[in-house]
Amino acid sequence: MTPPRLLRGAGTPSEAPPAPVPDSGPGPTESSTVAGAPAGGASGDDDGVGVPGRWGRGGRLRGVLLGGVAALLVAGGCGFLYGAHQLESDGAARNRALTDTEATDRVAGEVGNALARVFSYTPDGTAAAERSARTVLGGRAARQYQDLFGQVRDDLTEQRVTLSTRAVRTGVIELDGDRARLLVFLDQTSRRGDDAATTAAAQLTVTARLENDRWLIVDLKAR
Repeated sequence: MTPPRLLRGAGTPSEAPPAPVPDSGPGPTESSTVAGAPAGGASGDDDGVGVPGRWGRGGRLRGVLLGGVAALLVAGGCGFLYGAHQLESDGAARNRALTDTEATDRVAGEVGNALARVFSYTPDGTAAAERSARTVLGGRAARQYQDLFGQVRDDLTEQRVTLSTRAVRTGVIELDGDRARLLVFLDQTSRRGDDAATTAAAQLTVTARLENDRWLIVDLKAR
């Protein structure tokens, strides 16, 4: 059975959840700043203000959770370039993503690894993903992740769903003090029971906040 498609243009999760392939852990992430690599735009406050329906409307972020097929990387690359152009046009003087390579690499790495952890699980290991979510998600992102996982947890276990996610490209759009906005491309491999594995791509815009010397994801939106 084809895994449910949860991002815009990919259908709704009316079918049983997909089945990903187990992974030894999140793979390396490739980070890119808007100064020297494409980046995409994203919006959102550090507590998710003004983001009603970002997770539920159209089932887009729920699709990432279940491992559905997402937007094409080609289209996403255009998003990176468009975001970079916007930043240059707006002249974001305080945007450290343009000047501070070390800080930019750090937020890109932490956010990419966090997403890989919360969107990876095995049929008997969904609790590990939920524990990870409690440590790397905050604000609206944490609350809605918990709500969504509660809705699909039993199905994931019953249908023996495995999902492996890794961030393959992370673009920092804006880095200003303790707040960052990023565009992240994910590769997801899912498997249900003994079915063949299915690989898909997903694209997220992320808002992160530096708290207690670590980057916490406080807002997510599937593109």
